[in-house]
Amino acid sequence: MAGASVDPRLPSWWLEDALAREGDPAPAAALAGDATADVAIVGGGYTGLWTALALRERSPELRITVLEAEICGHGPSGRNGGFVHGYWASLASVVAVLGEERALELAVAGERIIPGIRAWAESRREDVWLREAGMLEVSAAPAQDAGVEKGVAAAARLGRSDQAVPLTPEEVAQRVSSPVFRNGIFYPECATVHPGLLVRALRRAALDAGVTLHERTPVRGVRAGSPNELATPGGTLRAPEVVLATNAALTGWSPASRNLTNFGSYVVLTEPAPEALVEIGWTGGEAIVDGRMFLHYFRTTNDGRVLMGSGSGPIGLGGRIDDRFSRDVPTAARAEAGLRRLLPGLAGVRVERAWGGPIDVSADHLPFFRTKAGTRIHFGAGYSGHGVGPSWLGGQTLASLALGSDDEWTRLPLAARAVPRLPREPFRRVGGGLVRWAIMACEAAEEEGRRAPLAARAGAALPRLLGMELGTR
Repeated sequence: MAGASVDPRLPSWWLEDALAREGDPAPAAALAGDATADVAIVGGGYTGLWTALALRERSPELRITVLEAEICGHGPSGRNGGFVHGYWASLASVVAVLGEERALELAVAGERIIPGIRAWAESRREDVWLREAGMLEVSAAPAQDAGVEKGVAAAARLGRSDQAVPLTPEEVAQRVSSPVFRNGIFYPECATVHPGLLVRALRRAALDAGVTLHERTPVRGVRAGSPNELATPGGTLRAPEVVLATNAALTGWSPASRNLTNFGSYVVLTEPAPEALVEIGWTGGEAIVDGRMFLHYFRTTNDGRVLMGSGSGPIGLGGRIDDRFSRDVPTAARAEAGLRRLLPGLAGVRVERAWGGPIDVSADHLPFFRTKAGTRIHFGAGYSGHGVGPSWLGGQTLASLALGSDDEWTRLPLAARAVPRLPREPFRRVGGGLVRWAIMACEAAEEEGRRAPLAARAGAALPRLLGMELGTR
């Protein structure tokens, strides 16, 4: 495998572009001195900001304060791939976790995400590059054909064949031409956005709604009580209700850590090349994923760039987040190798940027929203690389938890299921690393048309033998 054309670095192109369009504003003032609020939200990304807006809409009288360790958009909300959808595209795996009835309930709830974001953006006259063009899942190797068949069959069993439309090789080629694409599925319920523009628009909306925001304010400790206390370098914030919306950082917090681990996810971004996109016929704006377990995810942008991502980065240890999650050159190289293999028609298009970061992966690949037992501290995590759309659901759910509501949001499986536990450290890291290596070896062999070594096949089968959804193929 060839190396990466550019080294990964932060901030992402998305965030740099959004800040430049905004005039590079100064961060909101850090918390200085002690303060109080009715609801304190830790994390100024999608989940935290959607929660703040949902609370403001439902209870305008509440005093809401958001604490962000860096600036809004610095975390996953400003560096993701920008795929916006619910759960039709992962229905087969969701059924395996929840059963058909509850999986259908979740998928139907997810249909509200794109209209909700669209209505919000239109009401605010915010251009977040929302493009509702659906998503393709393509088979890029014979071993991936079965995944396409499962996706189509799962939707058909639940009477919603309209949400997973099978495509022949010819029909796939009509949307995007590649010599390695085989058959596929078209999922109409998917859009793309500019992640940086979205998170910064949410920030503006929260400020306009009267939410207090403190950036460059890391929370050093959370003490449960009446009220709860959040310790920061500049002072203490006290609030009877606390929402923790810090994504991968929650893997180091004990109420969530047994259900979570971190993986690195990296992307490369090309220079603008609209003419090359015309040549391969990829002009409809569809988001695309392949059938790998550590999938490639790719999409176009409004200015004719191509983003290619790979979720094959390092696995975390005990919730620790370090440079491996943002400077891992081999994972960036795998993303670029995916671009060159899957879209050889773009061979002459230069890769301009690369970046990465940790994603919080739950044991069953679904997010969960909870209240810590015996407290009024609420939290959500486990998006597993699929958080842009579900964070909208998460904001609604966490708002309900903070308000003490028993409603449609708190009764969804995301808030009302038992989440499997992962092995304790160091077994989680060692076992996860073994499975990661095995799956990557199997998928590389499959794409090269050869049989994977026995050790790799055995390691890849281990999670399923143990009854775990995490890492299954």
